[in-house]
Amino acid sequence: MSAAQLIAACLALPLAGAAGIALAGSRPNLRESVTLATAALLFACVLGLLPKVLAGGVPQLFVLEMLPGIALGFRVEPLGMLFALIASGLWIVNSVYSIGYMRANEEPHQTRFYVCFALALAATLGIAFSANLLTLFLFYEMLTLVTWPLVTHHGDDKARAGGRVYLGILIGTSIVFLLPAIIATWALAGTLDFTPGGILQGKASGTVIGGLLALYMFGIGKAALMPFHRWLPAAMVAPTPVSALLHAVAVVKAGVFAVVKVIVYVFGVDALAGVRAADWLPTVAGFTIVAASIVALRSDNLKRRLAYSTVSQLSYVVLAAALLTPVSVTAAALHIAAHAFGKITLFFAAGAIYTAAHKTEVSQLDGIGRRMPWTMGAFAVGAISMVGLPPAAGFLSKWFLLTAVLEAGQWMALAVVAASTLLNAAYFAPIVYRAFLRPAAARGEAHGEAPLPMVAALTATAALTVALFFYPDLALALARATAGG
Repeated sequence: MSAAQLIAACLALPLAGAAGIALAGSRPNLRESVTLATAALLFACVLGLLPKVLAGGVPQLFVLEMLPGIALGFRVEPLGMLFALIASGLWIVNSVYSIGYMRANEEPHQTRFYVCFALALAATLGIAFSANLLTLFLFYEMLTLVTWPLVTHHGDDKARAGGRVYLGILIGTSIVFLLPAIIATWALAGTLDFTPGGILQGKASGTVIGGLLALYMFGIGKAALMPFHRWLPAAMVAPTPVSALLHAVAVVKAGVFAVVKVIVYVFGVDALAGVRAADWLPTVAGFTIVAASIVALRSDNLKRRLAYSTVSQLSYVVLAAALLTPVSVTAAALHIAAHAFGKITLFFAAGAIYTAAHKTEVSQLDGIGRRMPWTMGAFAVGAISMVGLPPAAGFLSKWFLLTAVLEAGQWMALAVVAASTLLNAAYFAPIVYRAFLRPAAARGEAHGEAPLPMVAALTATAALTVALFFYPDLALALARATAGG
């Protein structure tokens, strides 16, 4: 199969899978088999593109010309390859988890749930492989629209309210900031193609470039920079599998992926480094990191704590990209992978706790590690990764980030990373301590672990979090290639 055919297959398979899931809706076993088969085939197709990218190739597919000089086009560069591997690989694990969660909790509208999941993966792959800003924008908006039914899945007042915040902020930032930024880029550069080294160098004054950067950074609302972050905690009303994949991997990673891609391929790292009007971005990212960590520290609800942890961790990627050095771009790309594995593990564990013990608050978790050792052991691994300690993947990306900070002499960024590391430990360590070292609050609780598919999935993602620490070569190769190294 040619590279162009593999790209087409990656985009078409989730769409075909969604149709198959809908047709099999009245037969749950068949419906879920179609989901798993589609996820596995998609991952295989993405893997098929990997050797070409590692060899320095840039597989591409152009479908049609949407506007004069602007095609609906796809091009697989190293950062997109990394994002596609993460999203497609974790869809398999999340599908296994979803089967256990949705059945154990007797969730309604399961066919719609799996259909929307497949459509979300189609949009995610479209974002990962986008060859230009207009293609990215179209699939970025598609991702927002097809995940809204997942956010509002329960259909109650709380879900609808969360859905309104989700849709309002993400669509609003796209229309008010992102779309004008894309139009301005077209007017200045005469092209929207993602190009190594950027397309805006020498096209406008530093002040204009700084303003355009602000439009992009706040227009990419999925990156959850403050003050446009509230959609993410609002979306926690969704079932946990939605929180796990879409809000730990696909949706939020689409945001920070777009941030890195715009900085590297639209502005250009070297070109942007000389623009003083762009110096505000590390400060905004640093504020988001610390402020969100403080909110997480004060949150007793487990999913809310994880949501604000995600807001903070996403801005690690933004901060790294904003330092504008090859090492910092490498750190940004690595943290996309490290955060994905660690945070999906934490959300999986939160869902397992809810399913087995019907507990949602941190203050309710005393002694639960004795009844759910696999779940809470996996949670501890995810927490270690978020703090940035070995032997978990988060240490790897934080090491590169600290290296970039020291090389650049960015002492404010160093203080942010140090403070947030302490805050991360402060809001994760008490959960692990409660689970394993405090006596159970209520005697006689009979629950054990969640259903086997859920435990198997969270154990797998915890193992992947550790494996990425010991075997980082593939992720590191793609990250360095993104940075031009």
